[in-house]
Amino acid sequence: MSTETKRQAVVAEIPRLRRYAIALMRDRTEADDLVHDVVLRALDKLHLWREGTNMRTWLFTIMHNLHANEMRRRSRMLDVVPLDAAPPRAEAAGQEAAVEWSELSGAMGGLSALHRQVLLLVGLEGMTYAEAAGVLDVPVGTVMSRLSRAREDLRRKIDAGTQTATIRRVK
Repeated sequence: MSTETKRQAVVAEIPRLRRYAIALMRDRTEADDLVHDVVLRALDKLHLWREGTNMRTWLFTIMHNLHANEMRRRSRMLDVVPLDAAPPRAEAAGQEAAVEWSELSGAMGGLSALHRQVLLLVGLEGMTYAEAAGVLDVPVGTVMSRLSRAREDLRRKIDAGTQTATIRRVK
């Protein structure tokens, strides 16, 4: 496979990488930065990709490792946010779908990083258990176990949220 063909394969995966990064980071700017870093690293290390292996899995593995390194780096830093950089207050959604999306997003945010990663790889990205295991560098059984626990935890969080807040329809 030529270098140009490999580069095209990397570029073809950018939309999937971006979608996963947005879901993982929950911030479009940070997600774009992460995807940028992944693409740069992949193009720089393209000679290390083995022909016959899954390019998508290789790229997601790079993303996983870069994200883990960034989270480790951030955990060592102080949380300092200037007052003018604070996000604006959110307003209540006017539609049921927006409320449901908000509840799902909040519940996803409450999951552990390990559970959120496996849920996003399998549920959002449609990866097989084996592909997700390759990205996360864990056995397939671990992926299955984490996915099961993540789904159950997500169900519990959503059910708890719907019991405390009910949606009224106004005609």
